[in-house]
Amino acid sequence: MIAEAALIALWLAFALALLQLTLAGFGLAGGKPELLASVRPVAVAQGVLVGIAFALLIALFLRSDMSVALVVTNSHSMKPWLYKFAGTWGNHEGSMLLWVTVMGVAGAAVALFERALRRDTHMATLGGQAAISLGFYAFLLFSSNPFARVDPPAPDGQGLNPLLQDPGLAFHPPTLYLGYVGLSVAFSFAIGALLTRRVDAAFARAMRPWVLAAWVLLTLGITAGSYWAYYELGWGGWWFWDPVENASLMPWLAATALLHSVTVLATRDSLRAWTVMLAVIAFSMSMVGTFLVRSGILTSVHAFAVDPERGTFILVLLGFYIGGALALFGWRVGAVREGAPFELVSRETMLVVNNLLLSVILGLVLIGTLYPLMTEAFGHKVSVGAPYFDRIAGPVALILMLVMAAGPLTRWRRDKLGLVARRLLVPGAIALLVAVVLATVAWGRIGVLPFLGLTVALSVGAASVAPLWKRNLRRTPLFTWGMVIAHLGCAVSLAGMACDSAFTVEKLAAVRVGDTVQAGDWKLRLLQISPIAGDNWTALQADMEAVRGGGRAVTLHPQSRFFASPATATTEAALLTRWNGQLYVVLGQEAEDGRWQLRIWWKPFVTLIWLGGVMIALGGALALVGRERRGWLLKWRGRVLA
Repeated sequence: MIAEAALIALWLAFALALLQLTLAGFGLAGGKPELLASVRPVAVAQGVLVGIAFALLIALFLRSDMSVALVVTNSHSMKPWLYKFAGTWGNHEGSMLLWVTVMGVAGAAVALFERALRRDTHMATLGGQAAISLGFYAFLLFSSNPFARVDPPAPDGQGLNPLLQDPGLAFHPPTLYLGYVGLSVAFSFAIGALLTRRVDAAFARAMRPWVLAAWVLLTLGITAGSYWAYYELGWGGWWFWDPVENASLMPWLAATALLHSVTVLATRDSLRAWTVMLAVIAFSMSMVGTFLVRSGILTSVHAFAVDPERGTFILVLLGFYIGGALALFGWRVGAVREGAPFELVSRETMLVVNNLLLSVILGLVLIGTLYPLMTEAFGHKVSVGAPYFDRIAGPVALILMLVMAAGPLTRWRRDKLGLVARRLLVPGAIALLVAVVLATVAWGRIGVLPFLGLTVALSVGAASVAPLWKRNLRRTPLFTWGMVIAHLGCAVSLAGMACDSAFTVEKLAAVRVGDTVQAGDWKLRLLQISPIAGDNWTALQADMEAVRGGGRAVTLHPQSRFFASPATATTEAALLTRWNGQLYVVLGQEAEDGRWQLRIWWKPFVTLIWLGGVMIALGGALALVGRERRGWLLKWRGRVLA
């Protein structure tokens, strides 16, 4: 009965989305913004119903209900409860239901809490959100039903992909989806503003918190996903430029540009057309990512194995929504009045350059991701890997970092080039000093990009905290702290990337029990190999002793695991984290002569990559809280004075 109740709730949510769109359309066509009072409760009810459907799917997984096809193919009664719970979205149908649920709940939140928009724009925004939801409801109900039954019920399930049986599954996909779908809200805001010709500062102030929240969640999701892949896949890297990894990066790049653009529009009433276009592009990239993951055209550990018919369905949705939005933009862009002017030397100009560079990187990543697919369609297989992305996008990213350093040190509207240069003296001196030191101690041992990366990272770090100079820190607005921490986080991540690329030591060895191997400053000795068993797996575990210099020995336990359902072998890397880096050890296969294969990396300061990601998200969260608190205080003071 649970599956039937969930399916009924999903159908009702679909019907309410259709009603929501119809009411909003009649209200706009008839010039009756008072119909917003009817649209709001419908949007809330839709969010509640789809939330119920998703909660019931979780219950089916936790109960191991083997009469539901999705549970049979993606779960097992002997799995730990965490993987039953997270396994709800560790598959195509469940993850799409999560997508639609977040979209419905986001629409309900816009209906309940958004009060800054004009009534007609608010109604158009809710109509746009309903229109997007309708396509995905149809996709679920007609192509990817998560509540399909099997008769008779299966004796047990086939199990979850072992690579997904990790606590990261409980955090990484939901945060990414919250970010993706948050961009759908920005898209709906842009559609609503175009339909009602209200692209102005008030519209931007209303949209900004939604964009900022989506960006924070995307940042957290990408950071968590990078670390998860780093320790789970056992290859020692933190980013592979896998097409599905790129599918999450591209919306983040567009959302970052949108965040800066909407801030300019909200505070200085400039970049109106830019802001609307970037809102369309950001959601377009999340749709492109959805297509890549679910179309069946990619082979990736991240991709869902889905038949091409479903991919065609998503491609049609992508063409309809994005094509329609671009057509609307072309039709109404003439009605978008030019915003407030600004001089060539100004913070607005810096943000425009920032957006252009982000767009260039986005274009380069998109081309590198789609080009192999296009050539394969014509019978030619081409591989585009890390060398392309590093050499093409890397230099542009470094220029972007330099512009990011200069932006906060430039005044709004108008500034003088000499004054900006004077404010950049300290970061410039730091860059020069770092370059001289690196050239002295490491010339010829590190590549050009890592060399430039470290130089830029340390100078950008200094420039990031410059807005706090000579300020009363207690009275500094929270959103200013957020900007400083986020920009500093970018510098920290860049420093970690550069150090990992420049100074990583890798050692491949074949050893017997009792042998010692050297990797950088570390000496590792294989003590024993022993079989162990987990909740739903067995493993061979190596007990190893690691010593650095004359320090105390530390025990490591890399494993080679085997899962019976489905039958899969995986590696579990052993990580030893120190303040200045991470020791990474992977156990391989046993050779015929009794030696065991080991892969060992010493990765100096690699953890700065993820520390920086967390700082970026924290900065965004502080900016969100600061902006919202300031707006609430201004409204409260206005009411008191009135």
